[in-house]
Amino acid sequence: MNIEIRPARSDDLETILAIYNDAIINTTAVYDYQPRTAEAQRQWFETKQAQRLPVFVAVENATIIGFGSFGPFRPWPAYQYTVENSLYVDSAFRRKGAGTALLASLVTAAQTAGYHAMVAGIDASNEASLALHRQAGFEPVAQFREVGWKFERWLDLVFMERILGG
Repeated sequence: MNIEIRPARSDDLETILAIYNDAIINTTAVYDYQPRTAEAQRQWFETKQAQRLPVFVAVENATIIGFGSFGPFRPWPAYQYTVENSLYVDSAFRRKGAGTALLASLVTAAQTAGYHAMVAGIDASNEASLALHRQAGFEPVAQFREVGWKFERWLDLVFMERILGG
């Protein structure tokens, strides 16, 4: 696959929303129950832009196949040098390199912006995402047992971290 990573544009939001809502409905990648509305997605994107936080899309043959971003880890000032990433890939294109390319772009953007650490909260059963993050230099630092409830079962959440420098 020939995957291009580029900054997201407002005309990408419909596809981004479809990918995100698929993750809500069909996976444990998002600990949420209700699909996001188009208005909520627009507000999310505008907030990212206002905060100068990146949103990248993975494009293959002019088709958006995934997206990723990062944002504040926690709201208190002492955490200002740590960000948390999120990335999602269309189910038809998973395990074909889009996640790897998106995560590399997010790490580079965070390093360039002067962040010190990046974390990821990943469902413990999501082996693909855990492996992706390990390959990108993230290490597991915590596992919270039974902190989420979805699909009629308790979910464990793994936190992974990569020190970026700076």
